[in-house]
Amino acid sequence: MLLLFNKPYGVLSAFTDREGRPTLAEYIPVPGVYAAGRLDLRSEGLLLLTDEGGLAHRLTHPQHKLPKTYWVQVEGVPDEAQLQALREGVVVKGRRTLPAEVSVIPAPGLPPCPKPVTPHGPTTWLQIVLREGKKRQIRHMTAAVGLPTLRLFRWVIGPLTVAGLRPGQWRYATSREVRALRRALKMR
Repeated sequence: MLLLFNKPYGVLSAFTDREGRPTLAEYIPVPGVYAAGRLDLRSEGLLLLTDEGGLAHRLTHPQHKLPKTYWVQVEGVPDEAQLQALREGVVVKGRRTLPAEVSVIPAPGLPPCPKPVTPHGPTTWLQIVLREGKKRQIRHMTAAVGLPTLRLFRWVIGPLTVAGLRPGQWRYATSREVRALRRALKMR
């Protein structure tokens, strides 16, 4: 079983929380599924949930390098050197990130963030495609080149997109989507 969920801002990518913060349990009434990967509390967008341990492992293990596409609002207007640094990989916590695909995009027309950040100047939207996923990697990468992340939204994981799901909505993956994902992960 595979579910696609548009995780809202301020929701944990877990079903329980000792601190009483909003969790997946408030949105996903399907027993036996677990998040395959994470989005931090302040990040939004596509989160996959499954009851298949093998699929969850492949989705999250860096060896499989499944591309994930993010829309990232940063503070500032990037110059070509900053964009190139992100494309080539930057040093985060002593390790260089893998190269990323990075481009400037128009504002994607997302619903307003429930807790908007007031920037100190102009902002820019970037599309960043990663093939790895370390904890808060995009936030660390953009900060390392002088472009703090203000908003982070995951749009795509492999062949799957969050299109058509409003924040807080979920749905079962279609059989076609499951087959496409398994092909992308080289699974039977």
